[in-house]
This record gives sequence, C-alpha cells and structure tokens, in this order.
Amino acid sequence: MTPQYQVRADHDAHTIVVYQAYSSAIADPALWEGRFVPPFSFRRMTWIKPSLPWLTHRSNWARKAGQERILAVRITRQGWEEALGRAVLTTSSPEAVARADVHLQWDPERSLRGAALNHYSVQVGIGRGLIQTFVDDWIVGLTDLTPRVRKAADLVRRGDTAGARRLLPAERVYPLPPALEERLCPKRRG
Repeated sequence: MTPQYQVRADHDAHTIVVYQAYSSAIADPALWEGRFVPPFSFRRMTWIKPSLPWLTHRSNWARKAGQERILAVRITRQGWEEALGRAVLTTSSPEAVARADVHLQWDPERSLRGAALNHYSVQVGIGRGLIQTFVDDWIVGLTDLTPRVRKAADLVRRGDTAGARRLLPAERVYPLPPALEERLCPKRRG
C-alpha cells in the first residue's frame, strides 16, 4: 500500500523534475533561453509539482486555457530541499503562511484517468522572494513534454492507460531528509 504522504518524482542523484503548465507565450521564450524569462512573472508565487499525473489532470492534458504547454523543469536536489526547508504547510496558521517564502500543500494524487487516489501529491509554491533563485540557481534544464502528454492523453481516451504510462517519465519515492519528512508529511506529525 502506498503511504498517504510521500514525495514521488522523476529524480537522479543530483536533480529532481518538477512540472508546470503554461501558455505558449511563456513556454516558448523559456525553452529558447533555457530558463524562465518575461513574460514569466517574477512577481507572484509559482507552483511546482513533482507529479506529472496530477498536473495532467489539473491542466486537462495540456488543453486548459493558459496551460497548453507542459514543461518538465529539472532542478537541483539542493534547491528542492532548500525550498522544502523553507516551506510552511498551507494548513498552518494564516500568519505563518503569509510570512512563508514557500508554501506546501498536499492534494489527492490522480490516476491517468483523473480519479482521485488514496494518497497525496505535493505541490510547492515558490514565493516572490525566491523565484529569482529558482530561475537562476536551481533550474538545470527545461523540456517541453506537451507532444508526449497529448499522445498519452489520446491513449488514455482510447482505454490504453498502460501505453500512456509508458510514454510518461517514471516517478519513484524521493528520499526526504528525516527532518523534512517529520515537519512536512502530516502522517508523521503530532
């Protein structure tokens, strides 16, 4: 049985992949430059998600207005863990959330068909004070997954979820440092 609160992601020894959905107006210049540039907003929180199935559900398989492009954003594990170290659960007091550099929330994970599962997926909101660090120091690469996501969506619509799953990056448990797991995973709290 899958633990209720657990980070699952595509990762290696030095990096982790998080996903974001954007319009082409933001995605194209970012892909060209290899980093986020205007019109990407450096003035509002940006949410990163290590679960591609969750993001495909949220963006309606890259078909929702303003979310037509799915980007895989490879960032350093050091940056990821710095963000988690500064994170405050969105279920904390309103004052703590308002002061936080990073917001963290758990939402029901999704199957490829969009059904809510019995375990959760993490979302991390990088606040204005850290966005430049995210862009300049943490990001090591951007990849446009839109064609692969749309092909997977077509397979899911035809009932071939196994074929769709083979098109998407494998996600496995990300080993959180024990102190972060204790603080951020509700199953371990008090």
